[in-house]
Amino acid sequence: MTIDFNKFSSVTDASSSLSADTRYFAGGTLLMRVINYSEQDFTSLVSSDDPSLKSVSVEGENVRIGAGVTMREIISNTSLEFLAEVARSVGGPAIRNMATIGGNLFAPRPYGDMTTALLALGASLRWSSGLVQTIDDFLANTPAATNDIVMEVIVPRPAAGSFRYMKVSRVKPKGVALMSIAVLLKREAGRLGQCRVAFGGMGPLARRATAAENALTGSSLDEHTINRAISCCTEGLNPEDDSLASAWYRNEVAPVYLRRLLEQRS
Repeated sequence: MTIDFNKFSSVTDASSSLSADTRYFAGGTLLMRVINYSEQDFTSLVSSDDPSLKSVSVEGENVRIGAGVTMREIISNTSLEFLAEVARSVGGPAIRNMATIGGNLFAPRPYGDMTTALLALGASLRWSSGLVQTIDDFLANTPAATNDIVMEVIVPRPAAGSFRYMKVSRVKPKGVALMSIAVLLKREAGRLGQCRVAFGGMGPLARRATAAENALTGSSLDEHTINRAISCCTEGLNPEDDSLASAWYRNEVAPVYLRRLLEQRS
């Protein structure tokens, strides 16, 4: 089947051309797989070379990242050093050259490692319509189709040592994630402030482990607190069986890897 391709100079124009049988083309790492190996339910692609999609700027405590910024560009940008480890965990060099931070938001399990990190960091998304949406709301209400395009990701810059990330994979160094874990451990007056714990691979989309967050918040990060957090970290999560692992296995190993992450030295 022939697929039409149209590129626009502005994201607004690209957005206005979207319809039920059109898909937005960013890096193409997942979409090209559908085009080459699956039956498509769309007939055209639209893209944009709007410069704003490639911009990175620091505004106060936030870093604004254009949705078209690639994993390779994240690794090389000193303003995004806190996300470099996450970006390095995404595929190999060829994938990182193409995969974008905006596209990763729509990547299905077992992909979407960057989305797990952004969820832990409490990021927000700005759409071409002007809507600014928290990543929590986006993941809870991801539409099947939209005529809106993510323009940028707004990420609160974490304090040094407060953000930790781990990708669990059976194949090193660039296998897909059996699960990914990201935590944000804010400090307030010698104790943990509001913490965020996010899991990828423990459900269809990245999810926060709110029970573990509550166990950590307001406490010291000691063995007792860590034990409480890992004892409830899978509450509310819904892992599934797939070719990588069973739901039972994921529930068994999630506390083990979360413990390792929490016990890391800052």
